[in-house]
Amino acid sequence: MDNRDSTRIRKRSVLISGHATSVSLEEAFWCELKHIARREGRSLNSLVTDIDNRRSGNLSSALRLYVLDHLKSQG
Repeated sequence: MDNRDSTRIRKRSVLISGHATSVSLEEAFWCELKHIARREGRSLNSLVTDIDNRRSGNLSSALRLYVLDHLKSQG
């Protein structure tokens, strides 16, 4: 993925506790969220639901911060 693709905003539908919602994130964050979910043996919807349940701000920001925290803890 080149830099232009990774910074492009993508709007995707996800299910949070059985309810569909749309979330806009840069492609790089979507890719990393999918990697995290796959490594944990769970669906992307399940991961997003857990993040949503713990957030205090908007969902897009919470997802970005989750990815950042996850990557920082890895290394």
